[in-house]
Amino acid sequence: MKYNFSDKDTDRIIEMAWEDRTPFEAIAYQFGLKEDEVKEFMKSELKFKSYKLWRKRVENCKTKHSSIRNQHIKRFKCSRQRLTGNKISKR
Repeated sequence: MKYNFSDKDTDRIIEMAWEDRTPFEAIAYQFGLKEDEVKEFMKSELKFKSYKLWRKRVENCKTKHSSIRNQHIKRFKCSRQRLTGNKISKR
């Protein structure tokens, strides 16, 4: 499947997929990709060995799925993160 994301969006999806704290639901919310589509996307964008490492990491990560995530975590981002962009606000 071919995805038509900008380079910036592609980089952001990959970054979010690698982050342990970012659930698949956050990627679906921002980019419209379900978990199985994220896996296909990562397979198409990463080297095979990198993809295998990522898959192994995701399988053992409890925070990637909202249903098994700690119920006290209600947000997709850091509490200090701005509403727009991905930068941490200055104190």
